[in-house]
Amino acid sequence: MSVTVRVPAKVNVQLAVGAARPDGFHDLANVFLAVGLYDEVTVTAADELRVTCTGPDADQVPLDRTNLAARAALALAERYGRTADVHLHIAKDIPVAGGMAGGSADGAGALLACDALWGTGASREELLDICAELGSDVPFSLVGGAALGTGRGERLTELEVGGDLHWVFAMAARGLSTPAVFREFDRLAEGREIPEPVASRELLDALAKGDVDALAATLSNDLQPAALSLFPELADTLAAGRAAGALATLVSGSGPTTAFLARDAEGAEEVAGALRASGTCRTVRTAAGPVPGATVV
Repeated sequence: MSVTVRVPAKVNVQLAVGAARPDGFHDLANVFLAVGLYDEVTVTAADELRVTCTGPDADQVPLDRTNLAARAALALAERYGRTADVHLHIAKDIPVAGGMAGGSADGAGALLACDALWGTGASREELLDICAELGSDVPFSLVGGAALGTGRGERLTELEVGGDLHWVFAMAARGLSTPAVFREFDRLAEGREIPEPVASRELLDALAKGDVDALAATLSNDLQPAALSLFPELADTLAAGRAAGALATLVSGSGPTTAFLARDAEGAEEVAGALRASGTCRTVRTAAGPVPGATVV
């Protein structure tokens, strides 16, 4: 028997970052939106824990116990006093090291799939608790839709969105390490007061109304200067999308994927075509959101 779970990518429509905490993390106000690019995690009973992966850039995905899918299986097994003897197969379609929570999606997918395969009957609160232990973005991968993440992003308040939002995502020629981007954020912030991170009321209102113009005016990412400092070529991609008619442009999360908000599906295809022709990025994808979180298929 096997169980397959489909899990979406995310884009951060706002990422407000506070000063570094004593534990090395940063307090965040992180407005997540789940979008229709998906990984699928299939869990099958096996003699021992093993991980396989196929799809774009699968060679960059760790196949040992550092993989978030493996860590999720181990965490659930430990909580329920059993062994994690499963084969985890990840079919990747979310960019690897792209700032779209692909690894977090795999962790949430494996957790939900193992829960179903083993019949542990864990509550949603238990699953979210394990997700938070695994990583800051993992709880949102389980929940999906739209949510405000506070703390280090793991404490979620679900949000209403008044319609579909259409996006274009440009994948860069190389990845960016999230810890490296936060270190660069800290370096760039030296000597200045960093305010407490707070979600933008205007942005939350725009999301709730589905007002794409108001949303475009309020998108923000405090990590974008750090990502651009480490990967200056991303500025060319952002400029190409802006010139192609995107309503707003930003680096997604810690990058290096860049995100472009379009008025509608047709506008997204126009921006995508221009970005493909620009030579400033490796691949281009379109997707809409919000979409549900981790789902057994």
